[in-house]
Amino acid sequence: MRPWSIGRRGFLRAGLGATLALLGSGVAAQAGDTGDELDISKMTLTFEDNFDSLSVSPWGPGTRWIAHTPWNGDFGGARFTDPKGDFPFKTEDGMLRITAARDSKGEWRSGLLASVDAKGDGFSQQYGYFEMRARLPDGPGVWPAFWLIGKDRSKSTAEIDVLEYYGDKPGAYSATVHVWHRGGKHDSDYSRINVFGDSSPTDLHTYGVKIDTDFIRMYFDGKFVWKTKVLPEHRQPMYILVNLGIVDSITKMVAPDPSFMFVDYVRAYQFK
Repeated sequence: MRPWSIGRRGFLRAGLGATLALLGSGVAAQAGDTGDELDISKMTLTFEDNFDSLSVSPWGPGTRWIAHTPWNGDFGGARFTDPKGDFPFKTEDGMLRITAARDSKGEWRSGLLASVDAKGDGFSQQYGYFEMRARLPDGPGVWPAFWLIGKDRSKSTAEIDVLEYYGDKPGAYSATVHVWHRGGKHDSDYSRINVFGDSSPTDLHTYGVKIDTDFIRMYFDGKFVWKTKVLPEHRQPMYILVNLGIVDSITKMVAPDPSFMFVDYVRAYQFK
């Protein structure tokens, strides 16, 4: 569960050519699959950013990513900042680096990418497979994440946290699904993915989620690790967010400064 409940904070994502990633390029629903096996050869690539360069602006329009949550809300112990120079984003050798660091006043600043803007323009997709390949920071206080939010927030907000790694709780990462209802009701399911005994979060790994009409399935390095039933609110186009957060607790005082998250790529596929 994210500590920044949408119910408490307000209601609250390159290319298969740049064309597919232009703002306004939401992909229509295409159901299928329903199995635990992950076979990308049976899917069609619909979104890809390999971070050879970065198309980002604070709020758009006309860029692949914006640097804030579309609902204009920060969370955790670091504020997400407009890109300037190499902070908080830098691309080098085909990889994106997101930096979290204290500013001159001692306040944490970091970076977030979202694939739609405040008007809902950008990349979103109903059903399919979404994946990030990344190296995570380690140590107390760090909180990298790869997640999805449903576009329709008129009655509730549908959220899928593919990856949340809390440096305060090493050894595993969290995968969670939420529905935050406007009336205050909260539906969720959760699993702790215990993979960092033999592997290290600081190495390159893939973190993925497959969504169809029946299940939400999670994958680590292409291997199935957990599933939960789809709720009606998740049967809609969802957009992508990637960020490096800082936990809003006493551990942020000892978090590595600076901390870095390295993202090799973000991709999305539809079922054929």
